[in-house]
Amino acid sequence: MAAIDAEHLSPAQLISLAGRPEALRLGSETLHRVLGGRQVLERLINVPDALYYGINTGFGDLCDVQISSDDIEALQRNLILSHACGTGEEVPTRINDLIQLLKIRNLAMGYSGVRPETLHQMVALFNAQVRPVIHTQGSLGASGDLAPLAHLALMLIGEGRADYQGQRVHARTILDQLDLQPLQLGAKEGLALLNGTQFSTAYGTWAVEQGRALLEWADATAALSMDAFLCQSAPLADHLHQLRRQQGQIYTAARIRQWLADSPLARQTRPAVQDPYAFRCVPQVHGASRDAWAYAHQIIEREINAVTDNPTVFPEQEEILSGGNFHAQPIALALDFLAIALAELGSISERRIFQLVSGKRGLPPFLVNKPGLHSGLMIAQYTAASIVSQSKQLCTPASVDSIVSSNGQEDHVSMAANAATKLYRVVENTRTVLAIEWMTAAQAMDFRQPDQTSPTLHPLVQSYRQLVPFLAEDRIISEDIHKTLEFLHAHDAQIIM
Repeated sequence: MAAIDAEHLSPAQLISLAGRPEALRLGSETLHRVLGGRQVLERLINVPDALYYGINTGFGDLCDVQISSDDIEALQRNLILSHACGTGEEVPTRINDLIQLLKIRNLAMGYSGVRPETLHQMVALFNAQVRPVIHTQGSLGASGDLAPLAHLALMLIGEGRADYQGQRVHARTILDQLDLQPLQLGAKEGLALLNGTQFSTAYGTWAVEQGRALLEWADATAALSMDAFLCQSAPLADHLHQLRRQQGQIYTAARIRQWLADSPLARQTRPAVQDPYAFRCVPQVHGASRDAWAYAHQIIEREINAVTDNPTVFPEQEEILSGGNFHAQPIALALDFLAIALAELGSISERRIFQLVSGKRGLPPFLVNKPGLHSGLMIAQYTAASIVSQSKQLCTPASVDSIVSSNGQEDHVSMAANAATKLYRVVENTRTVLAIEWMTAAQAMDFRQPDQTSPTLHPLVQSYRQLVPFLAEDRIISEDIHKTLEFLHAHDAQIIM
């Protein structure tokens, strides 16, 4: 049984569940807890004159408008229909799966007051690999990711469109094929489906796990570049970094020493007393990004295991509290921070590419025979520079912005969703720049023959050369970059310790 209702899940575990290694099921204890929360909610809303936000009142600035008991079910359906206002690009498949999982997990904790049958429907659709069409634009990050989650909820009530078995069809058609009925939502269920940070947290979950691989590739690639550029080893000394006391820096220096251990090139005379910062300060720069990643990972892991609904039902206390756990400020800040940290890996990587193709330290200009007749990797550096520039622009924090909504009732929002979608592009950009550096460093290393790099790096370079051969004369470099990206993805698991 896939344990979406486990006591604690890490980002890596959630991503593993998204791969559907086995069918998702809900345990009896979970269903009992969910039913208990539902029963408490139904008792409380039937107390005469009791008003609970979004359950028997309107939403947002309409929170003081009482809804009659006869209209409560219509209220929930109308909420989903009116909030399905998403626009822009569609959410990638891998993020779509994570959004669904996070919403199931959040509701399964038993504090949202939904019925067990609602969760069963969500699990059935997830197991059938139904993916509702969700757009990237529309969420302010408070009151949660309303617009994208409304598009998720549409399929439960037989509305909207979704992808199923390679086709895009109406949700009602999918429900018919799966022998499921559209849900008639009860009190609060529509609100429970829409409230929460699952859109932003899904992007964050994917990004922190991608970031884990990018940090390792950044260290390995920098090590190969440092070896090819005949860099000094002194800046990697452990006792130097211990003085700084920064854990990411200490770890990075140790990793690069591991990558470079016993390299034959280390025996060559160093051509310069000091190396450019892009080489000499790798532990300091990569290490700072690693520490920032650790912070973001911690915040995302907390959010995976959090309840971000509103109002929140407390079965043991028999009360319903309206608060602000849907506010995604913790996520917004962490995602902005992570975007900056990962963009910096690309920024310093591009500088190393520039140094390697500059015709210094015995390497030919643009790392090609007969430069002039051949341009070699000249334009690969241009491409890296273009990508790095875009990432810098994307690193303008979303979390510092707020636009008043709902007639002033929702007067401070996090913009976490914008931070999330920007981060997605930064992650992809950084991987591409690192791929260009790996391609460049491998080319530079070939000009050091018969000397080779370290026993740790050399087999990796040899494996790479089976996919992307030495650049003897000009060819379509774009194809080499895409093949290098394939190589990095294929070796992510190997590169992570």
